[in-house]
Amino acid sequence: MAQKAEIHVNRSLIEGLAEASPSQLAELAATLPQHVWFSSTAPAEEGDAPEPTFTWPLHGAYSHQGKVATGTAHVHLAPGHRNLERPLILADGFEYGPSDLPALWQHFDAAEGGHFLTRLGEAGIDVILLGFEERHTYIQANAGVAAACIHRAVAERIGSTPLAVGGVSMGGMITRYALARMEAEGVDHQTGTYFSWDTPHNGAWIPLILQQMAYFFEDFTPAEPGRPKQAELIRSEAAQQLLWAWVENSKYEGPVATASQLRTDFLAELDAYGSFPVRPLKLGVANGHGEGVGLKLTPGEIAFDWKNQYNTASATARVQPDKGAKQPIGGMHIALTVRRSSTTAVPALDGAPGGTLPSFGLVAKALGIEVDERFTNTCFVPAVSAVALDFDPAVWEVDLETDLTSVDPSRVALDDFLCDTENSPHSAPRRALTDWLFERVTR
Repeated sequence: MAQKAEIHVNRSLIEGLAEASPSQLAELAATLPQHVWFSSTAPAEEGDAPEPTFTWPLHGAYSHQGKVATGTAHVHLAPGHRNLERPLILADGFEYGPSDLPALWQHFDAAEGGHFLTRLGEAGIDVILLGFEERHTYIQANAGVAAACIHRAVAERIGSTPLAVGGVSMGGMITRYALARMEAEGVDHQTGTYFSWDTPHNGAWIPLILQQMAYFFEDFTPAEPGRPKQAELIRSEAAQQLLWAWVENSKYEGPVATASQLRTDFLAELDAYGSFPVRPLKLGVANGHGEGVGLKLTPGEIAFDWKNQYNTASATARVQPDKGAKQPIGGMHIALTVRRSSTTAVPALDGAPGGTLPSFGLVAKALGIEVDERFTNTCFVPAVSAVALDFDPAVWEVDLETDLTSVDPSRVALDDFLCDTENSPHSAPRRALTDWLFERVTR
């Protein structure tokens, strides 16, 4: 039986520490800007996104935990179309707050990807961008919004061309759940193709030491009415359901893969609906290196080590060690409040092949410190997760460096997939990936 992945936290005092004065604490708090950590929405590209032909306000087709989610769809009809004829729904992904659909258009229509969305329109595809009012809420609640969008697209479509439905990042999980649930409930979704873009089918990763820091430093930052705090994204329902390893606060000790009941329940519910929709062709692209080549990060190496001038605060983060027992991952302190953390049986996910997130870079920037450029990025969505390789999403007994270019197709839940030739930023519209997906959804 596999050893449980766990985190351990030592809160004992460190020799030489002293209580901070009120003025020192106030000065420290002033250097900790209050914003949501790990939020990395890219700035919009130059130029405006086209105005949608139609805008659909959407309410979830069903509720979850008493919550009916809401969202918006921007419908971009193909040139020459007066009505929906060949709908493709692209759902937004994991972030905090509401979707920015013009920014989503600009992201996927960037020159880097060969103006992917424009090309789809020129090929006669009607592009529907699906956004959510709360991207950080329950996956099931936002799946209700996706189901409502599918129903409306079917109702307004002229003809009988099957839909293409999918999403980027968590948007792929939202639409996967929505389609699987519709099939299980006997609802005809009329979808011929499901697609996912760097979707964490088996889970995503944000370094545990950085999750702890978000909670820890938040506790010392004065709340501002109406503004979210540092750990809001990490503590969100979506993060709990999405992340393979999660902690609820900076003091938490114990299992990390099953720390949140929300993830356990979501995986069980998805499995009860068949895990994936059966009827559509299932496609996926991954921003991770397909041949199992990871990032050049040494497990256990120090990514940053900071203390302020009075030694009233410090933060140290290490690259995630590879399994082992009570392997140090870093620590932090403010005055006499101390956290020194280690993990047991947690794989070296920071350097795994996968779509990347500037995790260390984002936290270092929030703390006002510099980090060596080679430590800026870590794996966010491992390639083995993005292609839905067959392994237990609660245990992760898998070779993270599996060569996916030669893997047996029976080990993958998708019918077809393509990985990048390097580890590119999560959701980046790399030209090889957009070309591959374009060729398949326009057939």
